Amino acid sequence: MKKIELLAPAKDLETGITAINCGADAVYIGTERFGAREKASNNLEDIEALCKYAHKYWSKVYVTLNTILYDNEIEIAGKLINSLYAIDIDALIIQDLGLLEIDLPPIPLIASTQMNNNTLEKINFLEKIGFIRVILPREFNISQIKYIKENSSIELECFIHGSLCVSYSGQCYLSYSRGKRSANRGSCAQPCRLRYSLIDKNGSIISNSKYLLSLKDLNLSENIADLIDAGITSFKIEGRLKDKYYVANIVSFYRKKLDTILEIKKTSSGKSRIDFVHDVYKTFNRGYTKYFIFGRNKEMASLHTPKSTGEYIGKVSKIGESSFSVDNPKIFFHSGDGICFFDKNNNLIGTNINKIDGSSIYPDKILDIKIKQMIYRNYDSDFIKAIKKSKIERKIEINLRFVETEDGFALYANDEDGNYANAKVNILKEIAQKKEQAIITMKKQLQKLGDTYFLCLNITVETKECYFIPLNILNALRRECIDNLILVRAQNRPKFISKITKSDIPYPEASISYLGNVLNKKSKNFYNRHGVFKIEDAIESAGGVLENKKLMTTKYCILYEIGYCKKEKKHKKIDEPIYLVDENSKKYLIKTNCSVCEMEVIHE
Repeated sequence: MKKIELLAPAKDLETGITAINCGADAVYIGTERFGAREKASNNLEDIEALCKYAHKYWSKVYVTLNTILYDNEIEIAGKLINSLYAIDIDALIIQDLGLLEIDLPPIPLIASTQMNNNTLEKINFLEKIGFIRVILPREFNISQIKYIKENSSIELECFIHGSLCVSYSGQCYLSYSRGKRSANRGSCAQPCRLRYSLIDKNGSIISNSKYLLSLKDLNLSENIADLIDAGITSFKIEGRLKDKYYVANIVSFYRKKLDTILEIKKTSSGKSRIDFVHDVYKTFNRGYTKYFIFGRNKEMASLHTPKSTGEYIGKVSKIGESSFSVDNPKIFFHSGDGICFFDKNNNLIGTNINKIDGSSIYPDKILDIKIKQMIYRNYDSDFIKAIKKSKIERKIEINLRFVETEDGFALYANDEDGNYANAKVNILKEIAQKKEQAIITMKKQLQKLGDTYFLCLNITVETKECYFIPLNILNALRRECIDNLILVRAQNRPKFISKITKSDIPYPEASISYLGNVLNKKSKNFYNRHGVFKIEDAIESAGGVLENKKLMTTKYCILYEIGYCKKEKKHKKIDEPIYLVDENSKKYLIKTNCSVCEMEVIHE
């Protein structure tokens, strides 16, 4: 059976524990510095606590140290990595290859998607130098994934759900160009979520003040089997800035999806018990897209808002003085719900619901709600309450066997992963007066595992007689047996093995432009050692320049999205060159490379 990993984001310790409880096989979390989400940093104590909690279930913890580094940061990062190794993290996700030029502990390394792992040659290079896994570009389709898998043996991880960067990861400099906030340094200002207009060479407006670069969220839940067949072994949920309610909802949804596929086995232990009904439309989403998994399609972008629209409810059927009704009788609103709709200018308008009276909904503001208006609910108060009140737990199933020995008794335990442990006690054997009750009491006492993370599925008693055994003896026997099982599980916990070794294996390219994001001397030394001697400084370096540089390369194309694709027979004509103009009248040249269906945003 294929082993498949469900990988969840952890904003912090609490969110990480929530993800584990809901069934995540692994979580990824940011440390104090050098993560691609600088607002999602965590101290070593919390990461260590998360490791200890996750490892009980054989779940893994990956730490993101996936930014490019300045010269004075390399050694600091090295010390941090040694500290992370000491607290037993399972792997480190990195972007800067300069780290391979310092003395690292034997820590397994994962190649961040920020490294732009977009060719077989680069992926094979990363495998040869010792990376255990590569995170593939979000833009890859099924055929590309299959091709990579058929021609390499490294583990492949892909994003399956969450927010999408419009640019190829690691290849976006738009935020840095606007305010020196570098995406490759963890401080992206998300300019792709702002309004832009598209104009032609004459200044005529092609598309006016829309969120032309803001993509919908990824949702590949219907394509899990396709991705497994293609060679994916780790499914990643995006969202290290999302709260624990989002994580609980999305992780439990995908855990259930994966558990229905009989041909796979999860990489961790235990079953999650969740007493709320998950729904991917009830927490943050901008609408969903499959992006490029089966090729290009329209409506990838959320052109009218970068905010969460939530779930579509229905159309307005009736309007009162301060209330309205919708045409969907199956939907129940609640006081405290958040609703939104697009006004006549396609601006997203939102308000809260104050009260419900029959089919009449009383919002805080009636605003511009009109008949046949499409209403969305972007905050379901009862759903969030249900998650808050839910008792989410994860238990590892075990079987117990109580046997008679020559000098007393023994308790044997085996878990779902094939681990065995036992405990023995030597006592005088006393035949019970009430034999049936003695057996019932014995089983009941031995199965009391409520304060542990184990659940007894079955217990058998194998004795010649029915004996009376004091409760304190049974309790001590159970505790010792479970403690021994915990020790055995800790010894047998599957671990990655570091494969990083220094070599002079040739890098697949003879030269590296600024798109290689080489920011420090150690990184240059790495590429020199692998045969690259023509290296351009990263944009973020002191010598980095922006003029006439690509600020973004994207598989998504604005022209295709709004009906101007030049490859379509009946496309609308545009006088080129064309420009993207922000709300401050800053212009960016748009260049299309139709031979490979890519779009570039260029700083002039």
